[in-house]
Amino acid sequence: MPHGSKYTVALGPLRIGGGNPVMVQSMTNTDTRDVESTLKQIHNLADHGCEAVRVAVPDEVAASCLKDIRKGSPVPLIADIHFDWRLAIKAIEAGLEGLRINPGNIGNAERVAHVVDCAKANGAVIRIGVNSGSVEKELLEQYGGPCPEAMVASALRHVHMAEERGFDRIVVSIKSSSVLDTVACYRKLSREIPWPLHLGVTEAGSLVRGTVKSSVGLGILLHEGIGDTIRVSLTADPVEEMAVAWEILRSLDLRRRGAEIISCPTCGRTEIDLIGLEKAVSERLQNCTADIKVAVMGCVVNGPGEAKGADIGIAGGRDKGIIFRKGEVIRSVQGHDELLAAFLEELQRLLDEKGKL
Repeated sequence: MPHGSKYTVALGPLRIGGGNPVMVQSMTNTDTRDVESTLKQIHNLADHGCEAVRVAVPDEVAASCLKDIRKGSPVPLIADIHFDWRLAIKAIEAGLEGLRINPGNIGNAERVAHVVDCAKANGAVIRIGVNSGSVEKELLEQYGGPCPEAMVASALRHVHMAEERGFDRIVVSIKSSSVLDTVACYRKLSREIPWPLHLGVTEAGSLVRGTVKSSVGLGILLHEGIGDTIRVSLTADPVEEMAVAWEILRSLDLRRRGAEIISCPTCGRTEIDLIGLEKAVSERLQNCTADIKVAVMGCVVNGPGEAKGADIGIAGGRDKGIIFRKGEVIRSVQGHDELLAAFLEELQRLLDEKGKL
């Protein structure tokens, strides 16, 4: 089944929709007025697989910094605009490739038209971002609250406004903190418009809660072929969002980046510090870009068989362990510390073979 929207939109060098790979993005949480800190975070996100970054533009001072931030960024940037349409104009004039505007709070139709016309003239993308807290008052009254029907109606209203001005670089998001409402919104919206959809569960929560809610919501939609770009929203370091996003895409076999680590959950038969081993291996592979599968198993007897699909694996017992490749034992080691050292040595050998870190 073809994935994503019918239409393709260009965000700088990236292509969103039209069957292109699902794009991963995030947002800085630095003060945009601090150019150095903001650029440092953007580069860190890019190093961890972020392909486009959104930055908040709360005032004129922040807007005045965008040109320098754009100049130093390795990835396309999207300005996050609320309330003041003039900041959107300044962001486009600073060279940012995209805008995220919330039509429910950006002002009247005339102001929205100014932003759309400016984006059209400069080749910028506009993401029309509706969420449950910004639906227009009359729609809330009509539908009895911020239900999926009201949110979709709000999104369609502003999509049509952009279309009527001949604008064709549209991306749409329609988010709720409710997983079920988010899924319902995107299902309905995907049947109504051909434009690329940016997926996310807003205000998802902490690292654990946000990961679960985002994985469930985005996983359902992506599995149904809905969605062209994603952001995992976490109350955490934005870099954490990258790990979750790429694992979601990997689990659905949509995209792969870096090492996949499989590990058993431990049980009463475990005789080594398996949790410590897994943490050490994960830390070593944190910045690895090689597409490999690594197994960390707690049973010498069953480990190689259960994880024989792994490119390389480790399995331990009392004071000893084995290292295997594709289910075949290549090395037996005595002692816990010696086992980890030997495994990291063999892991490096594998990475060297693949020409990766």
